[in-house]
Amino acid sequence: MWPQRFFRRTRGEPDPVQYDESYYLASQWQLVWRKFRRHRLAMFSLLVIAFLYSLALFAEFYSINDHQQRNVKYAKAPPQILYFVDDDGAFHLVPFIYDLKQELDMDTLQRNYTEDRSKRYHLRFFVEGQPYKLLGLVETNIHLVGVDEPGVYFPFGTDNLGRDLYSRTMFAARISLSIGVLGVVISFGLGCFIGGVSGYFGGTVDLVIQRVIEFIISIPQIPLWIALAAALPAEWSSIQVYFGITIVLATVGWTTLARAVRGKLLELREADFVMAARISNMGDFDIIVKHLLPSFASFLIVVLSLSVPGMILAETALSFLEIGIRPPAVSWGVLLQDAQNIRSLSQSPWLLIPGLFVIVTVLAFNFLGDGLRDAADPYKQ
Repeated sequence: MWPQRFFRRTRGEPDPVQYDESYYLASQWQLVWRKFRRHRLAMFSLLVIAFLYSLALFAEFYSINDHQQRNVKYAKAPPQILYFVDDDGAFHLVPFIYDLKQELDMDTLQRNYTEDRSKRYHLRFFVEGQPYKLLGLVETNIHLVGVDEPGVYFPFGTDNLGRDLYSRTMFAARISLSIGVLGVVISFGLGCFIGGVSGYFGGTVDLVIQRVIEFIISIPQIPLWIALAAALPAEWSSIQVYFGITIVLATVGWTTLARAVRGKLLELREADFVMAARISNMGDFDIIVKHLLPSFASFLIVVLSLSVPGMILAETALSFLEIGIRPPAVSWGVLLQDAQNIRSLSQSPWLLIPGLFVIVTVLAFNFLGDGLRDAADPYKQ
């Protein structure tokens, strides 16, 4: 028995002998939560996702500069380094930055930035800056960090027009992360409804729906996305394009879920609790929504969590190809457009920083989905 105990402990699972009475009295969701908490990587990913969404929700507060403000004087400026020790070896509890000094290379006509060690600016917290409305309701001008004027601070550097890449990344997270959730909610509703109807009624209805799904799946996704996105009117505003892209992604993202829901309903539609619901004169729609779908809700939650990164990657790809979100709106895909040119990328590698946020977000959602998948069956050891 001791090898089994050892491996259970390495996986974070308790010994069966350690279960108390509360374990046997707990509900299904309480058991799922208990098992999910023991998946440390999934819990850490949940914290990362919560942090990313807090950045998106309070982008104005976390930003340092106006994300649309152009400063030609600091075009293509590199990320500034925070220091705790100055040139004299003195330690500073509050980090500081050195002033940026620009020099023009007369041979290559390239701008080179160096640190002016004679001027340093300490990082300030909860500083006054560009006024904004927090959550669109509360007017304020307080930002998380900043430096005193005339100093400037660019943690991620600047783009070709001198715009702060850090602040633009914060605002881009708002569109990229929200379009992932909104697109998944729409495709999730379509997948559950169409798959539920197909699996519950069967026959001719199931045959027609499955042929439509097979037709959609047979079309290559990227060309289909490009065709649907290109159909959006050029005169649409950024908000209209945002919702248009969301609908485009949701239109082709429901097929996999619909097939999974169909399979589950084919398995459960003859179960005893379904027959009891029919005998009690409950409607077909109520049986699907109130009985069949909740019976495998844990599976649906796993699918939901794993679908979000796919939507984020799809939006990033469309915007990177310049057929998705359009400037002046910013998303991570829009920011990565500046990294298409290999020459610009070789001179300004920090333009790829928004891509790191995409990678971290996708990995976090995948790890979260793994944890939810393991916890979906709390009785399995």
